[in-house]
Amino acid sequence: MINGQEKKLLEFAESLNIVVLKNEPMAKHTTFKIGGFADLFITVDTEEKLEALIKFLYKNAIDYRIIGNGSNLLVTDENIHKVVIQTTANKDKIKLIDDTNIYAFAGAFLPQLCDFALENALTGLEFACGIPAKLGGAIYMNAAAYGSDMAMVLKEIYYIDETGNKQKISANDAQFGYKNTIFMHKKYTITGALLELQSGKREQIAENMQELLVKRRNSQPLELPNAGSIFKRPEGHFAGRLVEECGLKGRRVGQAMVSEKHAGFIVNLGGAKCSEVLELVKIIQDEVWRQKGVKLETEIESFC
Repeated sequence: MINGQEKKLLEFAESLNIVVLKNEPMAKHTTFKIGGFADLFITVDTEEKLEALIKFLYKNAIDYRIIGNGSNLLVTDENIHKVVIQTTANKDKIKLIDDTNIYAFAGAFLPQLCDFALENALTGLEFACGIPAKLGGAIYMNAAAYGSDMAMVLKEIYYIDETGNKQKISANDAQFGYKNTIFMHKKYTITGALLELQSGKREQIAENMQELLVKRRNSQPLELPNAGSIFKRPEGHFAGRLVEECGLKGRRVGQAMVSEKHAGFIVNLGGAKCSEVLELVKIIQDEVWRQKGVKLETEIESFC
């Protein structure tokens, strides 16, 4: 970004009461705790501010990348010469529209959204209670767990298109699939969504959520920084099981290691680099192909 653009952006951000951080370490903003420094890092906490900021960036031809909680993200070790925007929101950005519909800003934290549904005795979102993602990121990649996914609870998604204009799309038209949506293939910025749930019993919803949280805690390496499942599920197989059967549990490259708790995860033992994770991913893919004849595709988003 040239100095004139940066000055205009800083002035615009100040007019919206948005704080801009310079040379911000991306490792602070991803669950993997990996990444270089972003030239400019902006946190946005309302839909209105996000819309205004994106329009400004489009108008001034300033490149940007938007992230949520950084829970499915592997960030380059190099410095990032573009604007990085992170959405965030308090519970007041989640609204009950009617008996079964909830509207939330893209920056709403998914577990917080699940708690809101619980408080209002709404069922259908329990599967997401342990996913450490923001709503926007969960929609972007159609986050899934325990046989359910975001497509099952979404009614409408609001976004800003590649020309800077606000649009909405029904969930039926958003091309939801396994780890796939229209948003992964377009320069769209998700700003919010309407979720359609069902009335339920608060006690049963709470019990279901607790069971899933315990199951997640017992099966996943939550005690170490990671980015969730590294690989997509190959047809007819489970990625973690293939990796384990190939004897790769505990395999290390530097401070990146295949989890000994769940072979579908790579964990950061402390100070791991993006390059180490990528090298380990390649080792796993090559070995699984050699031993099993199965091609593993990565699930995590790369930020290079």
